[in-house]
Amino acid sequence: MLNNSRLDQIQRLINQNQRISINEISQQFKISVATARRDLDFLARQGKIQRIHGGALIVQEAPPEPPVMLRSNEQRQEKERIGAATAALIREGETVFLGSGTTVLEVAKHLPENKNLTVITNSMLVMNTLALRRDVNLVVLGGIYHSSESTAYGHLTELLIKEVFADKVIFGIRALSIEHGLTNDFLPEITTDQALLRIGKEIIITADHTKFNRVSTAAVGPISIVHKIVTDSLTPPEIIHSLTRRGIEVIIA
Repeated sequence: MLNNSRLDQIQRLINQNQRISINEISQQFKISVATARRDLDFLARQGKIQRIHGGALIVQEAPPEPPVMLRSNEQRQEKERIGAATAALIREGETVFLGSGTTVLEVAKHLPENKNLTVITNSMLVMNTLALRRDVNLVVLGGIYHSSESTAYGHLTELLIKEVFADKVIFGIRALSIEHGLTNDFLPEITTDQALLRIGKEIIITADHTKFNRVSTAAVGPISIVHKIVTDSLTPPEIIHSLTRRGIEVIIA
Protein backbone atom coordinates (compact mmCIF):
# COMPACT_ATOMS: atom_id res chain seq x y z
CA MET A 1 0.00 0.00 0.00
CA LEU A 2 1.29 3.48 -0.86
CA ASN A 3 2.20 5.79 2.02
CA ASN A 4 0.58 9.17 1.27
CA SER A 5 2.67 10.99 3.85
CA ARG A 6 5.87 9.64 2.28
CA LEU A 7 4.65 10.55 -1.19
CA ASP A 8 4.01 14.13 -0.04
CA GLN A 9 7.51 14.31 1.43
CA ILE A 10 9.08 12.95 -1.75
CA GLN A 11 7.15 15.52 -3.79
CA ARG A 12 8.42 18.33 -1.54
CA LEU A 13 12.00 17.12 -1.91
CA ILE A 14 11.72 17.08 -5.69
CA ASN A 15 10.17 20.56 -5.67
CA GLN A 16 13.03 21.86 -3.53
CA ASN A 17 15.92 20.14 -5.31
CA GLN A 18 14.52 19.93 -8.89
CA ARG A 19 15.40 16.21 -9.03
CA ILE A 20 15.91 13.10 -6.91
CA SER A 21 17.34 9.61 -7.38
CA ILE A 22 15.79 6.29 -6.40
CA ASN A 23 18.78 5.56 -4.15
CA GLU A 24 18.32 8.88 -2.33
CA ILE A 25 14.68 8.07 -1.62
CA SER A 26 15.57 4.56 -0.49
CA GLN A 27 18.20 5.82 1.94
CA GLN A 28 16.28 8.82 3.27
CA PHE A 29 13.02 6.97 3.94
CA LYS A 30 14.61 3.61 4.75
CA ILE A 31 12.60 1.76 2.13
CA SER A 32 13.62 -0.71 -0.56
CA VAL A 33 14.69 0.40 -4.02
CA ALA A 34 11.62 -1.36 -5.45
CA THR A 35 9.30 0.63 -3.13
CA ALA A 36 11.07 3.89 -4.00
CA ARG A 37 10.60 3.10 -7.69
CA ARG A 38 6.90 2.39 -7.18
CA ASP A 39 6.47 5.70 -5.33
CA LEU A 40 8.03 7.62 -8.22
CA ASP A 41 6.00 5.71 -10.80
CA PHE A 42 2.82 6.61 -8.90
CA LEU A 43 3.72 10.32 -8.75
CA ALA A 44 4.57 10.26 -12.47
CA ARG A 45 1.17 8.74 -13.32
CA GLN A 46 -0.43 11.60 -11.38
CA GLY A 47 1.48 14.05 -13.58
CA LYS A 48 3.34 15.51 -10.60
CA ILE A 49 6.88 14.55 -11.65
CA GLN A 50 8.78 13.36 -14.70
CA ARG A 51 10.37 9.95 -14.38
CA ILE A 52 13.88 9.55 -15.73
CA HIS A 53 16.32 6.66 -15.60
CA GLY A 54 17.27 6.19 -11.95
CA GLY A 55 15.06 8.92 -10.53
CA ALA A 56 12.74 11.83 -11.30
CA LEU A 57 12.61 15.53 -12.18
CA ILE A 58 10.25 18.31 -11.19
CA VAL A 59 7.56 19.19 -13.75
CA GLN A 60 7.33 22.96 -14.07
CA GLU A 61 4.40 24.96 -15.36
CA ALA A 62 5.38 26.96 -18.41
CA PRO A 63 4.98 30.73 -17.83
CA PRO A 64 2.67 32.72 -20.15
CA GLU A 65 4.31 33.23 -23.52
CA PRO A 66 4.98 36.83 -24.56
CA PRO A 67 4.24 37.96 -28.14
CA VAL A 68 6.50 36.53 -30.81
CA MET A 69 8.38 39.76 -31.51
CA LEU A 70 9.26 40.15 -27.83
CA ARG A 71 10.71 36.62 -27.83
CA SER A 72 12.98 37.17 -30.80
CA ASN A 73 16.07 37.82 -28.68
CA GLU A 74 15.49 35.05 -26.12
CA GLN A 75 18.06 32.23 -26.52
CA ARG A 76 18.91 33.85 -29.85
CA GLN A 77 22.13 31.96 -30.54
CA GLU A 78 20.57 28.63 -29.60
CA LYS A 79 17.60 29.28 -31.87
CA GLU A 80 19.84 30.21 -34.79
CA ARG A 81 21.82 26.98 -34.41
CA ILE A 82 18.63 24.92 -34.06
CA GLY A 83 17.18 26.60 -37.15
CA ALA A 84 20.30 25.89 -39.23
CA ALA A 85 20.49 22.25 -38.05
CA THR A 86 16.81 21.69 -38.80
CA ALA A 87 17.02 23.28 -42.25
CA ALA A 88 19.91 20.92 -43.03
CA LEU A 89 17.51 17.97 -42.63
CA ILE A 90 15.39 19.10 -45.58
CA ARG A 91 16.01 17.26 -48.84
CA GLU A 92 15.64 18.37 -52.45
CA GLY A 93 12.09 18.40 -53.78
CA GLU A 94 10.40 18.00 -50.40
CA THR A 95 7.19 19.63 -49.23
CA VAL A 96 7.69 21.10 -45.77
CA PHE A 97 5.26 22.67 -43.33
CA LEU A 98 6.79 25.44 -41.20
CA GLY A 99 4.80 26.44 -38.13
CA SER A 100 4.85 29.51 -35.95
CA GLY A 101 7.36 30.81 -33.43
CA THR A 102 10.83 32.29 -33.39
CA THR A 103 12.74 29.01 -33.65
CA VAL A 104 10.84 27.82 -36.72
CA LEU A 105 11.37 31.27 -38.22
CA GLU A 106 15.11 30.55 -38.02
CA VAL A 107 14.50 27.38 -40.03
CA ALA A 108 12.91 29.51 -42.75
CA LYS A 109 15.90 31.86 -42.73
CA HIS A 110 18.31 28.93 -43.18
CA LEU A 111 16.41 26.98 -45.87
CA PRO A 112 18.83 25.63 -48.49
CA GLU A 113 18.74 27.32 -51.88
CA ASN A 114 17.79 25.85 -55.24
CA LYS A 115 16.32 22.64 -53.78
CA ASN A 116 12.91 22.88 -55.49
CA LEU A 117 11.13 23.09 -52.14
CA THR A 118 7.45 23.62 -51.43
CA VAL A 119 6.82 25.35 -48.11
CA ILE A 120 3.37 25.41 -46.50
CA THR A 121 2.87 27.79 -43.58
CA ASN A 122 0.29 29.56 -41.47
CA SER A 123 2.93 31.98 -40.15
CA MET A 124 3.02 35.50 -41.56
CA LEU A 125 6.64 35.81 -40.40
CA VAL A 126 7.66 32.74 -42.40
CA MET A 127 5.66 34.04 -45.37
CA ASN A 128 7.46 37.40 -45.25
CA THR A 129 10.85 35.70 -44.93
CA LEU A 130 10.28 33.50 -47.99
CA ALA A 131 8.16 35.85 -50.10
CA LEU A 132 11.04 36.84 -52.38
CA ARG A 133 12.57 33.36 -52.67
CA ARG A 134 11.94 32.38 -56.30
CA ASP A 135 13.32 28.90 -55.64
CA VAL A 136 10.58 28.17 -53.06
CA ASN A 137 6.97 27.34 -53.94
CA LEU A 138 5.18 29.08 -51.07
CA VAL A 139 1.69 27.98 -49.92
CA VAL A 140 0.06 30.19 -47.29
CA LEU A 141 -2.84 28.98 -45.13
CA GLY A 142 -5.36 31.67 -44.17
CA GLY A 143 -7.81 31.91 -41.28
CA ILE A 144 -8.33 33.93 -38.10
CA TYR A 145 -5.33 36.14 -37.47
CA HIS A 146 -3.58 35.66 -34.12
CA SER A 147 -1.78 38.99 -33.84
CA SER A 148 0.65 38.19 -31.00
CA GLU A 149 1.97 35.16 -32.93
CA SER A 150 1.43 36.48 -36.48
CA THR A 151 -0.28 33.22 -37.44
CA ALA A 152 -3.59 32.01 -38.86
CA TYR A 153 -5.74 29.50 -37.00
CA GLY A 154 -9.31 28.27 -36.70
CA HIS A 155 -11.92 26.49 -38.80
CA LEU A 156 -10.92 27.97 -42.17
CA THR A 157 -7.27 27.11 -41.55
CA GLU A 158 -8.21 23.55 -40.62
CA LEU A 159 -10.27 23.14 -43.80
CA LEU A 160 -7.20 24.10 -45.83
CA ILE A 161 -4.95 21.82 -43.79
CA LYS A 162 -7.07 18.83 -44.84
CA GLU A 163 -6.15 19.52 -48.46
CA VAL A 164 -2.36 19.42 -48.07
CA PHE A 165 0.36 16.94 -47.15
CA ALA A 166 3.98 17.48 -46.12
CA ASP A 167 7.07 15.30 -46.10
CA LYS A 168 8.13 17.12 -42.94
CA VAL A 169 6.15 19.14 -40.39
CA ILE A 170 8.50 21.44 -38.50
CA PHE A 171 6.80 22.64 -35.38
CA GLY A 172 7.67 24.85 -32.41
CA ILE A 173 6.09 24.15 -29.03
CA ARG A 174 5.54 26.08 -25.82
CA ALA A 175 6.25 23.17 -23.45
CA LEU A 176 7.31 19.55 -23.71
CA SER A 177 7.47 16.72 -21.19
CA ILE A 178 7.65 12.95 -21.38
CA GLU A 179 4.40 12.33 -19.47
CA HIS A 180 2.32 15.24 -20.76
CA GLY A 181 3.71 15.44 -24.28
CA LEU A 182 3.37 18.65 -26.30
CA THR A 183 1.38 21.48 -24.70
CA ASN A 184 0.59 25.07 -25.67
CA ASP A 185 -1.00 28.01 -23.88
CA PHE A 186 -3.34 29.51 -26.52
CA LEU A 187 -6.49 27.39 -26.30
CA PRO A 188 -8.26 28.58 -29.49
CA GLU A 189 -5.29 27.37 -31.57
CA ILE A 190 -5.06 23.85 -30.15
CA THR A 191 -7.27 22.12 -32.74
CA THR A 192 -5.32 23.83 -35.53
CA ASP A 193 -2.04 22.61 -34.02
CA GLN A 194 -3.42 19.09 -33.73
CA ALA A 195 -4.56 19.15 -37.36
CA LEU A 196 -1.13 20.33 -38.52
CA LEU A 197 0.60 17.44 -36.77
CA ARG A 198 -1.53 14.99 -38.77
CA ILE A 199 -0.42 16.13 -42.23
CA GLY A 200 3.23 15.14 -42.07
CA LYS A 201 5.13 11.97 -42.87
CA GLU A 202 7.74 13.12 -40.34
CA ILE A 203 7.20 15.38 -37.30
CA ILE A 204 10.19 17.47 -36.24
CA ILE A 205 10.02 19.60 -33.09
CA THR A 206 12.34 22.58 -32.70
CA ALA A 207 12.82 23.42 -29.03
CA ASP A 208 15.58 25.11 -27.06
CA HIS A 209 16.41 23.85 -23.57
CA THR A 210 13.92 26.15 -21.82
CA LYS A 211 10.94 24.26 -23.31
CA PHE A 212 11.68 20.88 -21.75
CA ASN A 213 10.17 19.32 -18.64
CA ARG A 214 7.41 21.94 -18.65
CA VAL A 215 3.66 21.75 -18.99
CA SER A 216 1.37 24.43 -20.41
CA THR A 217 -2.41 24.81 -20.49
CA ALA A 218 -3.66 22.45 -23.19
CA ALA A 219 -2.51 19.18 -24.74
CA VAL A 220 -1.47 19.25 -28.40
CA GLY A 221 -0.32 15.65 -28.65
CA PRO A 222 1.61 12.84 -26.95
CA ILE A 223 5.37 12.63 -27.19
CA SER A 224 4.94 9.44 -29.25
CA ILE A 225 3.86 11.38 -32.35
CA VAL A 226 7.31 13.03 -32.63
CA HIS A 227 10.04 11.57 -34.86
CA LYS A 228 12.86 14.05 -34.27
CA ILE A 229 13.64 16.87 -31.85
CA VAL A 230 16.28 19.49 -32.62
CA THR A 231 17.54 21.25 -29.51
CA ASP A 232 20.65 22.83 -28.01
CA SER A 233 23.47 21.53 -25.82
CA LEU A 234 21.94 22.88 -22.58
CA THR A 235 19.07 20.38 -22.67
CA PRO A 236 19.65 17.98 -19.72
CA PRO A 237 21.20 14.63 -20.74
CA GLU A 238 18.64 12.65 -18.73
CA ILE A 239 15.82 14.17 -20.80
CA ILE A 240 17.64 13.36 -24.03
CA HIS A 241 18.15 9.81 -22.77
CA SER A 242 14.43 9.45 -21.95
CA LEU A 243 13.49 10.66 -25.42
CA THR A 244 15.91 8.40 -27.28
CA ARG A 245 14.70 5.41 -25.26
CA ARG A 246 11.27 6.10 -26.75
CA GLY A 247 12.63 5.98 -30.28
CA ILE A 248 12.81 9.76 -30.83
CA GLU A 249 15.94 11.00 -32.56
CA VAL A 250 17.41 13.99 -30.71
CA ILE A 251 19.72 16.29 -32.67
CA ILE A 252 21.94 18.66 -30.68
CA ALA A 253 22.63 21.88 -32.58
